[in-house]
Amino acid sequence: MAKIQEKKIQDLHFELQQWQSNIDFIQDEMQFMEKLLHSYVFEPRTPNLFERLEQFKKGLLVSKGNQESLRLEITNHENEIGGIMECSSLSILDSEYCKKHEALKTKILRYFEDYHKLKSAVYAYAGSILKQRKPTS
Repeated sequence: MAKIQEKKIQDLHFELQQWQSNIDFIQDEMQFMEKLLHSYVFEPRTPNLFERLEQFKKGLLVSKGNQESLRLEITNHENEIGGIMECSSLSILDSEYCKKHEALKTKILRYFEDYHKLKSAVYAYAGSILKQRKPTS
């Protein structure tokens, strides 16, 4: 039974590390998108250009806030599992911790989905209004 609990804890810990890694990657992508949205590579005569760019900037700001909140929750959850791993009795991995883990998983997966929708919208819009430069001979 102890081996099963130990494996379960390792699996939960690995999942937490994967979430953290994905959030770190998203943070890097967000930096690129912010630079893109603040750049001057868009066709200036695009209708509602400023308004759309501002919407995307606000969306990124909200997503960043959610990201920081999730990052803190992951850290706290990881600290809890670290405490469980240090205990001599692995029976502490109770249903309450597992419920918290599943609730956090739901929040994180929802965040990833919302972020990917935002990223797709930014890229689709930006790609459609980039300035077309003629090659110089």
